[in-house]
Amino acid sequence: MDASGRGHTAAGASRGGFRTERAPDGRYRWQLKAPNGRVVAITSALFETPGEAERGFDGLRLGAAELTARITHVRDGIGWIWVIPGSRTLPEVRSSRAYERYATCQNAFRRFVVLLAKQPPRDVPARDVPARDVPARELPGKAVSLRHTDGR
Repeated sequence: MDASGRGHTAAGASRGGFRTERAPDGRYRWQLKAPNGRVVAITSALFETPGEAERGFDGLRLGAAELTARITHVRDGIGWIWVIPGSRTLPEVRSSRAYERYATCQNAFRRFVVLLAKQPPRDVPARDVPARDVPARELPGKAVSLRHTDGR
């Protein structure tokens, strides 16, 4: 947690990098910021603890080279967003904003993958609070179980 109690920032991530934030309902989500401080991706999943959010991020980071996005129109408005599909129709990760052009959205996803792959491994704490398991997904050389709640 930072001094305000609003989120947990990894060392040196005040402008860029991984960050967990507390959602209004008390659970946690993560975001990834570019070096200029702009949020480039946010997770749609809500996690019970910051440690679960970190484990979810690290699992995604390990499989960065294999990620595929679905690029789609925003529901209500103009523009394109990229989404990495997750389980139960809930996106695992999505772009933080809509892009005016399809090609710009594609490039934003490519920049996200590069930024994600450059993130250092997380010093993931031991499991904080048990949560429901999401089926393991295959990553290069490992099976990682992402644990989160879907708000139901």
